Amino acid sequence: MTTAALEPRAGRRCQNVLNSLHATHYFSPDLAREVGAAGITHPHAVNFAVRAAAFGAVGPGAVAAAFYNYKYELVARHVPAVWESAAPGQVLAARARAVDATLRRLLGEEALASAEMAEAARLALRATEACSRGARPLYAAHADLPVPEEPHLAYWHAATLLREHRGDGHLAALMSAGLDGLEAMVTHTATGKGMAPKWVFTTRGWSQEDWDAATHRLRERGLLDENGELSERGAALREEIERETDRLDEAPYEHLGPEGVARLTELGAGFAQAAFMAGAFPADLIGKG
Repeated sequence: MTTAALEPRAGRRCQNVLNSLHATHYFSPDLAREVGAAGITHPHAVNFAVRAAAFGAVGPGAVAAAFYNYKYELVARHVPAVWESAAPGQVLAARARAVDATLRRLLGEEALASAEMAEAARLALRATEACSRGARPLYAAHADLPVPEEPHLAYWHAATLLREHRGDGHLAALMSAGLDGLEAMVTHTATGKGMAPKWVFTTRGWSQEDWDAATHRLRERGLLDENGELSERGAALREEIERETDRLDEAPYEHLGPEGVARLTELGAGFAQAAFMAGAFPADLIGKG
């Protein structure tokens, strides 16, 4: 019996909608409230704590390495001091409460209790069965966490695993392409699909001077033109990076199979669209300006 092959980019499309729902909590007032109640109030500290807590009480080096596109000095300003305010276990519990509150607010109780949510959780968890821990620190750390019992939290957990699995592979592709963390962001923004510079400066610790220096380096390599747009060579490099990321991340979607991937993408797109329409993300988050 011949197994049908996945369509090109099918896994990428699926992961994109799953990641959209995962990312809602980063912009949620529920996260600031819950983690703030645990003793962490600075927005940067909150961000580092919730994503790195699965590692345990690590230092700035581990966080900067795993996150890749944050300025080290910003990380070191808050890590490891953040663990003096709240232990990693407390942070993980606060994040779970925040995710629960966020999804209830954005999607509504009916969606959370629906057969579709339970189906999405089953499919996403099945995909994670084929993820691999080797050279994937953020995925591996989150894979050691227990799967929540409630379907919407199990779905979010699985989406997180698939996000970090792809993300860890993406960093390997960026390194192979010779792009450092900021250069990766500059080229991604130049595609029109990346984070707007103002959000890079606000959340990642880089300055306009840093951005301009990275842009200059990329121009010297022929990856950007004089207007800061991707050159033909730069556009080809970005596409090659995504293809390599797809290759490194194909196992979970091949395991799920074409029908499962298509169904999970359909379900995930519905939940992500509902969250977007409910105002989950800042209007100016994505773009070149």
